[in-house]
Amino acid sequence: MGELPLDINIQEPRWDQSTFLGRARHFFTVTDPRNLLLSGAQLEASRTIVQNYRAGVVTPGLTEDQLWRAKYVYDSAFHPDTGEKVVLIGRMSAQVPMNMTITGCMLTFYRRTPTVVFWQWVNQSFNAIVNYSNRSGDAPITVRQLGTAYVSATTGAVATALGLKSLTKHLPALVGRFVPFAAVAAANCINIPLMRQRELQVGIPVTDEAGQRLGHSVTAAKQGIFQVVVSRICMAIPAMAIPPLIMDRLEKRDFLKRRPWLGAPLQVGLVGFCLVFATPLCCALFPQRSSLPVSRLEPVLSAQIREHDASLQVVYYNKGL
Repeated sequence: MGELPLDINIQEPRWDQSTFLGRARHFFTVTDPRNLLLSGAQLEASRTIVQNYRAGVVTPGLTEDQLWRAKYVYDSAFHPDTGEKVVLIGRMSAQVPMNMTITGCMLTFYRRTPTVVFWQWVNQSFNAIVNYSNRSGDAPITVRQLGTAYVSATTGAVATALGLKSLTKHLPALVGRFVPFAAVAAANCINIPLMRQRELQVGIPVTDEAGQRLGHSVTAAKQGIFQVVVSRICMAIPAMAIPPLIMDRLEKRDFLKRRPWLGAPLQVGLVGFCLVFATPLCCALFPQRSSLPVSRLEPVLSAQIREHDASLQVVYYNKGL
């Protein structure tokens, strides 16, 4: 068997990212919860393989499938722009197990105010970690900015949940089951922009097709954040809309009436089943490496790029997750 060639582009995903199917296959791999079970030594081994290959050094006996596996293990645990290891629950592979637990509990314990407040707080604490861990660019964010985003999103989520809970008090019980989704959607619109406010102030890196950095753009940051907000809200729809409909029917049957303790684990299981598919499919709605016409950039940056390369029409950026 010959040595692995050095022309495999592991800077990009294995599958064609210009198609939804290619992006979906990519994110099914990235969000695979089994990546959470990998040890620190396995993560470091994958990082070594990837970094060596990028430097032109092929690990002896390495196959193409092993190289791609190492690349996806590396991508699952390390930030693409900063290179730092992402905290365990902030990784995209933690999305399904963490969200199925939190969302399941929000949908189960939605009737009493203390439990509504508690689970909205837990959800926003988790979201804050995920949004910070998967931010775009390498610009630092201060503790004050983190605190402002966290408190604002938590307050917004709790206020929305309690406000809608009081409004739906006299409506059919099924309507009340959808209050957590409204709270989550509202919180996403607050949490993500605030957690990534540094990007809105200084911009995110934009590059040419070859990956050469051309500058920082606030316009690209705004588009990337908007895409992430839409993806997150869409991600929550199946997990927070389908289980309530099923549970509303099941709870009227004698089986669950005699075994009420089964309600919570059944709800969590239904949410988990929805999230296994919704998480990667909604992450795939927009390309991870998104593009923007040079003409839509800030005038100063656009002029700089035109001066550098007048033929350049499109720039690229990492939208974040």
